[in-house]
Amino acid sequence: MKNSKALFHDLVEQITLKEDQDEIQGIAFLVLENILGLSRADVLSEKQVSMTDIEGRLSEIIKRINQHEPIQYIFGEAYFFGRKFKVNPSVLIPRPETEELVQVIISEMKERSAQMKVGKDEKLRILDIGTGSGCIPISLALEITNAEVFAVDISEEALKVAEQNARHLHADVQFTRMDILKDDIPFHNLDIVVSNPPYIAVSEMKSMRNNVIDYEPHLALFVEESDPLIFYKMIATKLKSVLKSGGLLAVEINERFGKEVADVLKKNDFHSIEIVKDIAGKERIVKGIYL
Repeated sequence: MKNSKALFHDLVEQITLKEDQDEIQGIAFLVLENILGLSRADVLSEKQVSMTDIEGRLSEIIKRINQHEPIQYIFGEAYFFGRKFKVNPSVLIPRPETEELVQVIISEMKERSAQMKVGKDEKLRILDIGTGSGCIPISLALEITNAEVFAVDISEEALKVAEQNARHLHADVQFTRMDILKDDIPFHNLDIVVSNPPYIAVSEMKSMRNNVIDYEPHLALFVEESDPLIFYKMIATKLKSVLKSGGLLAVEINERFGKEVADVLKKNDFHSIEIVKDIAGKERIVKGIYL
């Protein structure tokens, strides 16, 4: 038997990542929660735990952590909007900034429900473009009760993960494989479209952390330097035939291109365009209403 608080401190000492102490401790708590079912309260109260048959597993996990493998991939799960989602290297790890995108849509929907021209017996039709793990459409389907939710992605492997998450969380979302750069949007009369598309220029790769570069899917992250707004241009153009008048488009953006993305929306007949800053004060979301 071993004192869990002592075990916690041992794990913290073994993690050699160049992160701040709070981050390291957070990782150690997650390891103990997943391997031994220990809560923070258990650790702080110095609960005794059996080390039988787990020392080798702990050593392997610490090795993977020190190789910068994200803890979410190691355990195959990540939290988003208060729910646990399955993740693997075929999908991005859901991030807090994207939770803010979901919240923007929920708030906007409440404010604009009368203007969206949805009848009393109709459902809001919502589309997520580039769904990845499905965290956005699943969260919206569960938070907005009168919604019919669709989601598309180019990656078959990502769609498998998204479908697993929808089943696990009992969310009604229709998933379809689609390449937004080549294919027509197969849904019509949409009230809300949301997207967190690839928006990091390849030139920015050198300043990013190893855990992102080495493990997360580049297909969902990067765009060519020559046309970093390609996804926003294509989405805004293709929505002209499928988004209702008065419908909402909300997209997550690279903080470098807030004005430029807003200009893309303006050129494609959107109005009431707003650039929204995230909790860190960075320009992170652009939203607009279709004429």
